[in-house]
Amino acid sequence: MSRKFFVNVTANILLIAIVISVFAVGVGGASHDAFNQDKLQPVYRGNADKKCVSLMINVYWGSEYIPEMLEIFSKYDIKTTFFVGGYWVAKNVELLQSIVDHGHEIGNHGFYHKDQGKLNYSQNVSEIMTNHKLIQQSVDIEPKLFAPPSGSFSSSTLNAAYDNGYTTIMWSRDTIDWRDKDADLVYKRATENTSNGELILMHPTAHTTSVLEKIVQYYLAEGYEIIPVSQNIA
Repeated sequence: MSRKFFVNVTANILLIAIVISVFAVGVGGASHDAFNQDKLQPVYRGNADKKCVSLMINVYWGSEYIPEMLEIFSKYDIKTTFFVGGYWVAKNVELLQSIVDHGHEIGNHGFYHKDQGKLNYSQNVSEIMTNHKLIQQSVDIEPKLFAPPSGSFSSSTLNAAYDNGYTTIMWSRDTIDWRDKDADLVYKRATENTSNGELILMHPTAHTTSVLEKIVQYYLAEGYEIIPVSQNIA
């Protein structure tokens, strides 16, 4: 029996147990007073007073490009934030562990890449916490940052994230590399007219990986520190 087969079977058994435990949680929404409203709002940018930026890599596919991305980050001794989807995690635990071993931050990107803005409170909780528990049990990390798939969210999404200890993260600039397979365009969107606290969204794609080192070099040459999202928004 191959190691890969064993890992997949184990992951599926673990996933079933996690889903059952999440559905056992109460499904009612929560009300929040005015004092907490600021904490409920999504974050679009980091610290404007510090010359730093964050590279946000959202992962549901593109596993084959992640090792090269990790090599580039290691070459320049920088740390980033990988927002991983649960469906991807269930099939790529060893690669997730490699990301962790390289010292990068892990964020939550939901489980099935659903349109979170169209889900009710309990459905949002299920998407977020099923992935949360899978990540926790796979690599012993509890994420605190949630990036809603496609940037779609509602008050139910924000409440579900907040009630479970999460900060909802958006972005200040989007490379749109999932749609436009143009390395020069990805580079331009990642670097043009940048300022302090940028949260730069990208994905593991061939064209993004091909200009990733160039993007890193640009920011370092301009005197920016490249840091994980949690440090940027602190």
